[in-house]
Parts: sequence; structure tokens; C-alpha cells
Amino acid sequence: MPFRRTWRILYGHIRPHRAAIALGGLLTLIGTLTGLVQPMAAKELVGRLGGEGSITGLLVGLTVLVVAGTAISSVGAYVLERTAESVVLVARRQLVGRLLRLRMPAVERVPPGDLMSRVTSDTTLLRAVTTRSMVSAATGALTLVGAIVMMALLDPVLLGVTLGVIVLIGSALGLVLPRISKATQQAQASVGAISAALERTFGAFRTVKASGAEAREGAVIEAASREAWQHGVRAAKWQSVAMSSIGLAVQVSFLAVLGVGGARVASGTVDIATLVAFLLYLFYLIDPISHLVEAASAYQVGSAAIARMAEAEQLEVESTGGEPADGEAATPVAGPAATPVAGPPASVAFENVSFRYGPELAPVHHGVSFTVPGGGLTAFVGPSGAGKTTVFGLIERFYEVTGGRVLVDGEDVRNWPLDRLRATIGFVEQDAPVLAGTLRENLVFAAPDATDAQIAEVLARTKLDGLVARLPEGLQTPVGHRGSKLSGGERQRVAIARALLRRPRLLLLDEATSQLDAVNELALRETVARAAESTTVLVVAHRLSTVTLADRIVVMEAGRVRAVGTHAELVSGDPLYGELAATQFLASAPEGGAAGDAGVPGPGRAGSGPEGDEPDGGGPGTDVPGARAAGGEVAAAGRGGPAAAG
Repeated sequence: MPFRRTWRILYGHIRPHRAAIALGGLLTLIGTLTGLVQPMAAKELVGRLGGEGSITGLLVGLTVLVVAGTAISSVGAYVLERTAESVVLVARRQLVGRLLRLRMPAVERVPPGDLMSRVTSDTTLLRAVTTRSMVSAATGALTLVGAIVMMALLDPVLLGVTLGVIVLIGSALGLVLPRISKATQQAQASVGAISAALERTFGAFRTVKASGAEAREGAVIEAASREAWQHGVRAAKWQSVAMSSIGLAVQVSFLAVLGVGGARVASGTVDIATLVAFLLYLFYLIDPISHLVEAASAYQVGSAAIARMAEAEQLEVESTGGEPADGEAATPVAGPAATPVAGPPASVAFENVSFRYGPELAPVHHGVSFTVPGGGLTAFVGPSGAGKTTVFGLIERFYEVTGGRVLVDGEDVRNWPLDRLRATIGFVEQDAPVLAGTLRENLVFAAPDATDAQIAEVLARTKLDGLVARLPEGLQTPVGHRGSKLSGGERQRVAIARALLRRPRLLLLDEATSQLDAVNELALRETVARAAESTTVLVVAHRLSTVTLADRIVVMEAGRVRAVGTHAELVSGDPLYGELAATQFLASAPEGGAAGDAGVPGPGRAGSGPEGDEPDGGGPGTDVPGARAAGGEVAAAGRGGPAAAG
């Protein structure tokens, strides 16, 4: 980034801590300036060695000066380091607050591991540039000026020799510092790639093991690690060149001053004590010059981190109300979500809705229109890629329509405060995600104020009370990373219980029973039917048994609404629905028995995973040509659900 923009962002981070930085800088400067007196004291000491004056008092004073300077510098260093940690804390808080409000398209463009590295490693690099480098630059510059003034008072000729050598060698630093910045930014990008690769691997750890892909995944991570190593070594190389140039400049200056100064002592122009003091100041220059170079290097490193953090802060975020605020400034983590408000079942309507996941992708919805009155159960069916799960994503405003309107309670969802809209809705995704933590933490995730009585009621309704009784620590039992200690069916029931515990006015179920056995599926169907008496339930259905329970069925095909009606109306009135329903019924009949044996799984169903047209909650890539999910639908021959009456 340009220097002015980098500095503007940097100043925004340090502005709240100006007083602490100033205090730490002042203490550091005082401790450093005490060193300027030491060469003059040494000059006086050398002058007295040949005379009769006592040097005891001078030695004691010099010792006190050294100890005091060291103590003051130590306190200043502590103040600066503490302030630096505070800067990192605030930066992380602001960045996390921004990232948690990202819009879904932004999250889908950037690997999660890369976003995590910006919060962890990039903010860590901010520590050095915000305090240490700035104070080092200020104190180094002041100390350097002070030392040069003292050297000028001792002998201007020797000062000219010194500065000539230092400027000649130091000019090479102008070529080195930009290389440090470039190598550091590349190294940080590689660290982000490592995090992304690790997140990808551990996010599907069982699949990796089952596929025998450990070596291949290890090679991917190894390649990213090696690239980070290469860029890190390159940055270290240029940093070492920068630092070694300081020592070279001082050493060459020492030799030049020793030669010229020796000649001046021999000619009687200066005395030996002056030459000794000048040489001490010359070596004293190493410290302030090192501070200046370190500050410049730290700035190059920090500017690379600031650039990556600024990239994350430019990603589009959701607004808490009204239209999305893509250009919103970074803010701290938002407060608690809105509490669900009791009320009548919500109505839903789509008015000529069109949508695509990106300007380069094909449309997913083409003028979708339907109306769902408050209350009851509405099922969405259709072939894979019809756009059913996308309906839920648009209602939740995970995505914004590109045309038309989505209405909840007759109000465009874009006019709803986002927290209040989502507080009205309970949502169960296709893959029923469960978070690391205890079972209770997962159940109350969307309703943190739920009482024990409400939790017990929901556990009974979702048939989880038996599971809780078997667990060693009951509700306080950890469920593992992504619910790894639970079966697929148990995870789905936990997700449904979590949604029901919120007591929503609108309940969205995206094939929420795909991994349940026949007994639990029947119980959950009864639970959904009971919920539909007091709330509006929309379900993406892949099983005929669920469809026949619906008050209305919306048949979708290729991003359009093909027909709306009851099961009986659509069987006789819509050829596609009739064909699909008959195909599933026939496929499940051999095991399901005659019509009416609801709840018996059809062939190919037992143990199957979640199915639908969009994995991971309906992200882009499955409702567009060329990226269809392999999961079955109500339409899929040979993958029928339970046989059902009708």
C-alpha cells in the first residue's frame, strides 16, 4: 500500500495508546541519553590518570549513571511492550468483529484458514511496528543527533570522516528495505496458505484417512510450508544485510578515525583523551543507528501485515439493519443477538425473484414467485440444482437477491434489521453442523437464555433424552470437534432441537431427517407436524413421507416454480411431480411394503449422508451448471425415502 495510507491505518491503531507510548518513549530516551555522558566522563577520567586528582568520585558517579540509565530504559521497555500487546488485542478484537459480520459471498471467496492467519500471525507483526519501531526511530534519531553534536564539539574533522563513511555504506539500505517488505508479505501469504491447507485437511479428517490421502495432503502442506520458509529466509537475508551494514560502517569509520585521529594526535592538534572520547562516541553510534535500521525493517514487516489486514477489512460485511453496508468501517464485535419475539407464524412470499451467486455464474433463480401464509408446513421439492436450498439462503439474507423481492410478514427482508429477522427464524442446515463444546452449549447456542424445563421439553420432542441419559456427563458431555463424538442422526437431532429451542416464528428445515433411522424419523415428523401448528415450517424435502404431510408443496425445476399444490393435486396435475413421486414410491415399495407403511426406509437409504442441491448450507457451485451435488432428491430413482400413504 502507499506510505500515506499505511501510516493512516497505523496511526488509527496507536491513537488510543498515545499517552502510554509517549511515556515509554520518554523513559527510553532518558535512559539512552545517559549514555551520551559516559564518553565525556571517560575523557575526564583519562585526563586525570596522569595527574594527582582523585578518580574515585568520578568512577562512582559514572557507575550510578550507568545503573540508573539501565533501570529507566528497562521500565520504558516494559511500558512499550505492554502497550504493544494492548494494540494487538484491540486490533484482533476489531478484525474479529469485522470477520464475524462478513457476508456469505465474501467468506466463500477467501479460505477460512487464510482469514484466521490474518487474525493471529498478521496482528502479531503489528506489535513491533506500532510501538517498538516508532519509539526506536524517535529515540534513535534524537540520540544520533546528540552523539553527532558531542562529536562535533570534540573534533569536527574526525566527525566529517565518520559521517562520510557512514553515509556511503548506509545508502545501500535504501535498496534493501523494499526487498524486506516484499519478502515479508509473501511469507505471510504463505502462512495463510498453510492455515488454509490445515483447515481443509482437518475439516474432512475422516475422509482424508478413508481415502488414504494422508501423504498427498501432507505434501500439499509441505509445499506451502516450504514456500513460507523460502520467503522467510529471503526476508531474513535482507534483514541481516541491513544490520550487518551498520557494523561495517562503524568498523570502517573506526579504522578511518583511528588513522586520521592518530595523525592529529601525533601532530599535537588533539590530545589522546579527546581521541579516546571520540572513539567511544563512534562505537556509541552503533546503538542509535541500529535502532533506526530496526525501525525501518520493522516498518516494512508491519506494513506487509497491515496490507493483509486492510484486505480483510475491505471484504463486504452485513449491516445490523436496513440495506447492507459494504463499505462499513471495522467495528468491535457486536453485542448479543436480538432475542426472539413471540408472535404469530410468519408469512413468506417471493415476488419474481432472480438470483445468481456471482456475476460470472449462471442464474440460479429465474423469476421465482410463491406465497406461504402464516402457519402450516410447506415442502419444496424438485430435481437437484433446482434452487430449493437457495430459497432458504435468500430468506435468511445470507445472499441478496439480484431481482425481485423476498417478503417476510409482508415486509421486504432488506428492510428488516438483520438481527431481528434472524431472531424470527430457526434454521437447520443440510449438514446439521455441531460446534465443539458440550451438548448443552450446542442446544442453547441460538437461545442462551433457555431454561432447564424448556431444554428438557425439546430433548423429549427430538428423542434426545435417551442420548443424554447414556452420556457420562449428561448435557455437560463434550461432543468433540464438529460433533465427532455423535452419530450423523444425533447431530441432526441436536440441530433440530437447537432450532426448536429458539421458538421461532418461521422454521427452515433443509432436509433435516436425511440421516435418521425409521423410528426417529417418524418421531421427528410428528415433532415437525406439531411445530407447524404454531409456526410456519418450510422444508426442503427429499423423502415422500415428508412431502405427503405438507399443507402445500412447491415444485421447483431449473430455478423456476413449476407448480404449487397438495400431494394429491400435484400427483394428478403435474406430470413431473407425479413421475417423481411414483418413482420413489415404487423404489421403496419392496422394503416399505404397501402404501401406508410410513417410516420404513427404502433401498440405498440406510446410512446415507445428508443430501441436497447445495452442500455447506447452499454455497455457490451447486445450483449452477457443471457443479451438481450427487445427493438424491425426491426425484432420484433407486434412492427413495420411506414409503408413505398416498
